[in-house]
Amino acid sequence: MRIVFMGSAELAVPSLSAILAAGLDEVVGVVSQPDRPAGRKRLPTACPLKAFAESRNLNVMVPEKVGSPESVAELAALKPDLFVVVAYGQYIPSRIIHLATHEAINVHPSLLPKYRGSAPIQWAIANGDHITGVSIIRLAQKMDAGDILRQERHPIADDDTSNLLHDKLAVFGAELLLKTLVDICAGTTSRTVQDESKVVEARKLAKEDGGIDWSLPAAIIRNRIRAFDPWPGSTCKLPDGEMVKVWRAELEEGSGAPGEILDDHLLVATSDGALRLEEIQPAGKKRMPTASFLNGHLVPQGSVIT
Repeated sequence: MRIVFMGSAELAVPSLSAILAAGLDEVVGVVSQPDRPAGRKRLPTACPLKAFAESRNLNVMVPEKVGSPESVAELAALKPDLFVVVAYGQYIPSRIIHLATHEAINVHPSLLPKYRGSAPIQWAIANGDHITGVSIIRLAQKMDAGDILRQERHPIADDDTSNLLHDKLAVFGAELLLKTLVDICAGTTSRTVQDESKVVEARKLAKEDGGIDWSLPAAIIRNRIRAFDPWPGSTCKLPDGEMVKVWRAELEEGSGAPGEILDDHLLVATSDGALRLEEIQPAGKKRMPTASFLNGHLVPQGSVIT
C-alpha cells in the first residue's frame, strides 16, 4: 500500500519506524508540523516526527494548514491508499480523508471512547486507572470518534509517570498498528462503533493543573504528581515561601491538617493519609532527592506547605 503518514509528536516516531522496518508498504509521504521556536534561545526546531522522517530521507510536507487547497492538491498527487495519523496536532478535513483508496486511520493511546482528546495518558494516571490501552480507529469528522478497528489493553504500573507510560504506549501502539495494516491488506478488518454514552473527555492540561491541593486525599495527589510529570509539574510553596516542584512522592500513614509537615523529612499530611516527598526541584535548580535538599534547608515539623 502507498501510505501517507501524518504526525508530529514523539509518540508517532515508533509507529513510522515500525512501518519502515516491516518493509511491507511504501511510505510515499510524511505530513508533519513546521519548525517552531524552542529552548531558551527560541531557535526554530523540528518536531520529533519531522526530524526522524528527514533522517530517513522521506518526503516531508509541513503545511501550516493541512486543509488548504495547496496541501490537498499535494496530497492527492501522492495517490495514497492509506493515511496513518499519530499525534499530528491538526484537524484533518473529510476532503483529505476521502483521498485514500482504502482507509484513513488514527492511533490513539487510550481505550476509546474513554479519554478522547489531547491528554489521554495523563488523565488515565491522574484518575487512578490501572488499565489503559491503544485504539486504532477510522478518522471521522468528530475528533477521536471513528469506528474502532483494533483495540488492546495495557497495564498502568504503580510507578508510571506520563513520560514512562507514553513511551510504553508508543511502542505498544506501533505493534498494534502493524497488525491493523495486515488486516486492511487482507480485507479482514472489523469495525466497532463507539458507544457515545461512555465517552470520557481528556482535556488539554493547563499550567494551573500543577498546583498541589493538600486538601485532596494522598492517593489522588500522588496520582496527579505522576500524571503531570513532565508537564506542568506539581508545585507547592514551602513555609518560607520558596516554590518547589514535587516529582516523586510515596504514600505513608499519618494525619494532620492538610499541608502540615509531620516530621523532619517532608512527610506531608493530606485530607486522607500522608505523602512522603521523595524528589523535588527548587526554582532554577535540577531535580534532587529530598534528603539532599534538606541538607541545606530547614522545614520544621508543624509548619505548613501550601
